[in-house]
Amino acid sequence: MWQNLVRRIFNLDKKNTNVKTEFIAGFTTFMTMAYVLAVVPSLLSKTGMPKEPLFTSVALMCMFSTFLMGVYANLPFALAPGIGLCAFFTYTVVLGMGYSWQTALTAVFLEGIIFIFLTVTNLRTAIAKAIPENLKKAVSVGIGLFIAFIGLQNAHIVVKNPNVLVQLGDLTQAEAILGLIGIILTGVLLFFRIKGALLLGILITAALGIPLGITRLDGFQLISFPSSLSSVFFKFDFSQFFSGNFLIIVLTFLSIDLFDTIGTLIGVSTKAKLEERFEEGISFKRGLLVDAIGTTLGAMFGVSTVTAYIESASGVAEGGRTGLTSVFTAFFFLLALFFSSLFLSIPLCAITPALVLVGLFMLTTIKEIDFEDLTEGLPAFLTIMFMPLTFSIVNGIIIGVLSYVGLKLLSGRIKEVPFPTLLIALFFIAKLWVGF
Repeated sequence: MWQNLVRRIFNLDKKNTNVKTEFIAGFTTFMTMAYVLAVVPSLLSKTGMPKEPLFTSVALMCMFSTFLMGVYANLPFALAPGIGLCAFFTYTVVLGMGYSWQTALTAVFLEGIIFIFLTVTNLRTAIAKAIPENLKKAVSVGIGLFIAFIGLQNAHIVVKNPNVLVQLGDLTQAEAILGLIGIILTGVLLFFRIKGALLLGILITAALGIPLGITRLDGFQLISFPSSLSSVFFKFDFSQFFSGNFLIIVLTFLSIDLFDTIGTLIGVSTKAKLEERFEEGISFKRGLLVDAIGTTLGAMFGVSTVTAYIESASGVAEGGRTGLTSVFTAFFFLLALFFSSLFLSIPLCAITPALVLVGLFMLTTIKEIDFEDLTEGLPAFLTIMFMPLTFSIVNGIIIGVLSYVGLKLLSGRIKEVPFPTLLIALFFIAKLWVGF
């Protein structure tokens, strides 16, 4: 009886799938992206946010957003706070620009509201055209290198040097050794296509850290109740609302979230052959709206921008074709709420493998960048290079856009520059010149 109801709700017969297949797909998706439960709280806690409530918030937002994607958009996509956007939140906005985490959450909240407006009014197309295709791909690559760099620093594989900025760390230290072992081990798991390779890599690396005294199990409980959210819930600060830097932060969150979500939805849907011209379908619009709602609510609950995860492709590869896959994935995130002690006991160096491998995945987009045309290739290269070298995603975007417009202008090809891109370039020039 209930199976017939589920088949009708999710159109299982039309998509040529069944409950068992969707369950396996949902579990596979969860396994391939459960590493976010360890990585995201660790990254965000560097801003001064309490780690235990962060875990609860992350798990809840993964569960809610993924469930909503399943029942409202009927799509097999899982959502979670984006790793790249977490890095931008922590290392650029808070640690780099000196804003409080409350102000950063305010920027995420406003970005989510703008995203909702753009989706409802169909203005997202204009925003999507504001950044040229090659620069979009370069931003993804640059963020990948930035994330990998953070991972290497967490394990002290790369360390600061006052004379040459950075250098190779002491590879005889336990944390560096553990980080390197974890990277190689996770790479092997991925090579053999082991389900949940990133998560397993983190857990095995953390386990190896126990005899080394790096992974501490003081007060460890396998099953634990979720922490209170009072210390992170609705903690906004609008005092910087009218500053130019704050606007750049909001626009950066918005552009990365928008492009990541569109790319993930179209890319994975193409792989699943969900429907023709997917980007014009109602399910696509609903998927974008779910992403925007997840981001807005996520900021209220104390987490950075929520976005669709490319790891959803693993569930699609297992036969997931409908939102029932997402519902099952959400169920496993609900169960994960009661294993916070396990995830929070993982040291930073054990998270290094996941950050480095996620960086590698994002780097693969570089193959799609047109480097033959210097007016396209040079701005893309500068975007990629400036992000890790200046430890700022914003700097990479600013330099990339300005160099793109400058090269097109001086080469007599200014007509190739979209009008929204010109407006953004003028805004960046004013920001650098006036310093607002």
